[in-house]
Amino acid sequence: MAGVPDPSSDGAGEQSRRLSEQLGVDIDPGLLQLALTHRSFAYEHGGIPHNERLEFLGDSVLGQAVTVMLYTTHPDLDEGSLAKRRASVVSTLALAEVARGIGLGAYILLGKGEERTGGRDKDSILADTMEAVFGATFLSAGPETATSLVLRLVEPLLADPERYGAAMDPKTALQELAARLGIGAPVYDVVSTGPDHDRRFTATVAAGEHRADGTGTSKKTAEMAAALSAWHALSDRG
Repeated sequence: MAGVPDPSSDGAGEQSRRLSEQLGVDIDPGLLQLALTHRSFAYEHGGIPHNERLEFLGDSVLGQAVTVMLYTTHPDLDEGSLAKRRASVVSTLALAEVARGIGLGAYILLGKGEERTGGRDKDSILADTMEAVFGATFLSAGPETATSLVLRLVEPLLADPERYGAAMDPKTALQELAARLGIGAPVYDVVSTGPDHDRRFTATVAAGEHRADGTGTSKKTAEMAAALSAWHALSDRG
């Protein structure tokens, strides 16, 4: 994104403060800035710290918050049902949807290569950064605040039962929706770019007259991203 500030500048700190205000949580600007720093940006700026350690922490914060909430609010559900619901909101696709909902992509510090290839809207980068933000919140504001933030952002997904299947298995969900709408089975087309060690895949799915795209680091994840996008569009249209 043009005008992305240097991580040591006041502009980067202002980015962090704006996001903190948007989230309604007082997160240490330095920690939040670290959470927004992708490894590609860190590499291009002399190997500065990046967000992968915070992502590791945030993954646990997310998992615990969702697990405890589901366990306490659904005493009637067995282990398998609870696991399915948890998976539906901690998946890469679900977290990327949460991240898009708060406009997180605009805040991420990316390297030039990721910038050129649409990194701000890649499911994996959005999801990883979202987890890093959860980790930064935990360290800065404590476990209760971090749990509150997690649940506030993911509960809208849990409130829509149809999302469980779509988030966990978007290709099947899209196929079932297409059948109900009578528009024929979805057809996928996938292309790949980049060197073998950093291959990127872009999938296009056609469901009737509707088309949707998705990207990922594998053919499977790209197709899943495209399917979820198409499922949302067709569901909204219906």
